[in-house]
Amino acid sequence: MSNNKVAIVTGSSRGIGAATAKLFAENNYAVCINYKNDQQSALQVASEIIDQGGRCIVVQADVANENEVCALFTEVDQKLGSVTALINNAAILKPQMRLENMTAERINFILTTNVTSAFLCCREAVKRMSIKHGGHGGAIVNVSSGAARSGSPNEYIDYAASKGAIDTLTIGLSKEVAREGIRVNGVRPALIYTDMHADGGESARIERLKNIIPLQRGGQVDEVAQAIYWLASDKSSFTTGSFIDVTGGL
Repeated sequence: MSNNKVAIVTGSSRGIGAATAKLFAENNYAVCINYKNDQQSALQVASEIIDQGGRCIVVQADVANENEVCALFTEVDQKLGSVTALINNAAILKPQMRLENMTAERINFILTTNVTSAFLCCREAVKRMSIKHGGHGGAIVNVSSGAARSGSPNEYIDYAASKGAIDTLTIGLSKEVAREGIRVNGVRPALIYTDMHADGGESARIERLKNIIPLQRGGQVDEVAQAIYWLASDKSSFTTGSFIDVTGGL
């Protein structure tokens, strides 16, 4: 089965990434489901896609590791074809903490995992998408966070800073490759019901904070996935260097 629409969704074994992978598959993309550790969840996402008639592969890779990123893209080249949509979704949180208590080890781990990964994946995608390199163009969507604007004081300043870097990457790269047929945009979700909050030590964080959201509720992963898909699709063909805030009005 040939398919000239190929999406790589990093960190797609759960949450926003899993919802995004399934939505792209529903829209006739061949999808690479990437995971770092949770193979079982990644295989479950793949099973759901295949059951619906979609096409996908599951690839383990730590996308903060340069060699593993190169291997990931090579495997996609061989099994699905050259990528046409890259969704940089992989990211981590560490337990809530004030900056005065953060170690260099924690800060560097957050920045490498959340920022270096996106740079590396963008690099490999541009090599394949750019008309300068014989490609046919494509779209990159970087998953940032409302934390890039709020700073997440007393909780995740390091995570917020990493997402601020993602915003800067999005703006700069969009201008760098616009003439090469590549659009680069970002989505900034905030207070979405995902397992990620448990990683930060407060699984019920949305319930605690939902009253400060103008829409008076937390967001769902499918709502974020729809924004990501729109930015990657031809429906947003005149949009680059832009962001959609999926924050309920925050």
